[in-house]
Amino acid sequence: MEMNKDRITGSEALMRSLEHEGVQTIFGYPGGAIMPVFDALYDHRDRLNHILVRHEQGAAHAAQGFARVSGKVGVCLVTSGPGATNTITGIADAMIDSTPIVVIAGQVGAGFLGTDAFQEVDLVGVTQPITKWSYQIRRAEDVAWAVSRAFYIARSGRPGPVVLDFTKNAQTEETDYEPVTVDFIRSYDPDPEIDRKAIGEAVALINESKKPFVLVGQGVELGNAQAELRAFVEKADIPCGCTLLGLSALPSAHRLNKGMLGMHGNLGPNVKTNECDVLIAVGMRFDDRVTGKLETYAKQAKIIHLDIDPSEIGKNVPVDVPVLGDCKKTLALLTELVQKNTHTEWIDSFHSYEETEYNQVIQREVSPGEGPLNMGEVVHAVSEAVKNDAILVTDVGQNQMMACRYFKFTQQRSIVTSGGMGTMGFGLPAAIGATFGRPDRTVCVFMGDGGLQMTMQELGTVMEQKAPVKIILLNNNYLGNVRQWQAMFFNRRYSFTPMMNPDYMQIAKAYGIPSRRMMERAELDEAIREMLDTDGPFLLEACVIEEGNVLPMTPPGYSVNQMLLEC
Repeated sequence: MEMNKDRITGSEALMRSLEHEGVQTIFGYPGGAIMPVFDALYDHRDRLNHILVRHEQGAAHAAQGFARVSGKVGVCLVTSGPGATNTITGIADAMIDSTPIVVIAGQVGAGFLGTDAFQEVDLVGVTQPITKWSYQIRRAEDVAWAVSRAFYIARSGRPGPVVLDFTKNAQTEETDYEPVTVDFIRSYDPDPEIDRKAIGEAVALINESKKPFVLVGQGVELGNAQAELRAFVEKADIPCGCTLLGLSALPSAHRLNKGMLGMHGNLGPNVKTNECDVLIAVGMRFDDRVTGKLETYAKQAKIIHLDIDPSEIGKNVPVDVPVLGDCKKTLALLTELVQKNTHTEWIDSFHSYEETEYNQVIQREVSPGEGPLNMGEVVHAVSEAVKNDAILVTDVGQNQMMACRYFKFTQQRSIVTSGGMGTMGFGLPAAIGATFGRPDRTVCVFMGDGGLQMTMQELGTVMEQKAPVKIILLNNNYLGNVRQWQAMFFNRRYSFTPMMNPDYMQIAKAYGIPSRRMMERAELDEAIREMLDTDGPFLLEACVIEEGNVLPMTPPGYSVNQMLLEC
């Protein structure tokens, strides 16, 4: 009898399966229940680059950052119990923001399941509500199939996170290995058939429209439909507003890009949402931070919604014409059929709102002339210094809103931020992941003093990997976003929002990261230049006005066009 020469352990099968999927980078942290896999990884170090993070939450966020900028599936590898549960925040974040990651976690042996064994947790049960698929591998022979299926589900259709719970016996058992490619799953339809009748109905509405408006969501980026979007809006001459995660789908300077939608977005696109006659939503989910008060949202408009996920159509906002399908395809079909048009008067009507916002908000924020540094002017100066050509990563809070308002974009897939979950601590590990996803681009991460301290241990990962992250800390000695709400809605009762901060320069020094603290406006340009001219990582601490506010703002419960320009 001829011996099978390719009988290997489940751990080795995992390594080969990851390589079969084209994986080159893994973010992880070893532990007891995943040790056989890390032992197998030792022999694959020349092909699989493992980035040792300092906390498993950092691994999940780094995988997200990697996926967002590269368009590939991010991978993280952790142990069971607390190692696995530490990834939960990143998994939930990836689910709501449609980020393709695969989390592989160790698990106790199948014979110990349900016995409350050391570091046992029901990871499948915990993660099923926040993943596209969560599966426990109990046999080595199932590894190749499970990995291929996991990657197919994570990256296809509306992307999202997948969890593989890998029992220890399956890691050590031997199996015959053959690579597997899963490209079909019964009952799973990631690329729904396009209804040509719906396309025709949408085209008719668009052709008849006098005041059309496009809402650009992250689905354009996820579907690699940036060129199709541009062709569509240019042919039909339709102004656009972008969601937070869709900001880089269309260049910031494009004449039809009217800015950011939402609570802290630009005045024009928010007001015009409630004035347009046809609203065309592309790859977005009508999040409450975009819609404001639903009862008054775009009631005057006929609404066309292009999305690949049928569960999003009509979920929050009633839709007149649902266009289900991959927006790369549906946009191309619309472009083919819509009339070439001009909407000069409608587009010009945005100008007065742009002037109002510039005079009452933007100019004061980016060019104050005197007084403490503003957050917005720091962001604006960094964006100008990188010629609007860098990848923007943010943490969450005022730093996030200021960064997304004043950083500008020329390239696609250039924004990495926690949208739906609003995860403080996201920024630093996500930025590390972004440097591995696009090592050819400059990565700038803006964060506040609160968010940095939530995952500050990842400075150790920056140190070890020499990850060239340009860290801009907007330090106002507050949990700034909560403080702003306390000032506006809670009579300035600053309950546990003032922050006592460490000396970040000493911390950076301990990690061997070049740094500079900036307190005066006169230092701004020179400090930014020093940061950008320094090879590798740099921490620039900007001491900004303590009680600065992000404006404009649509207060909670208000209509999207009821924006406050001062408070």
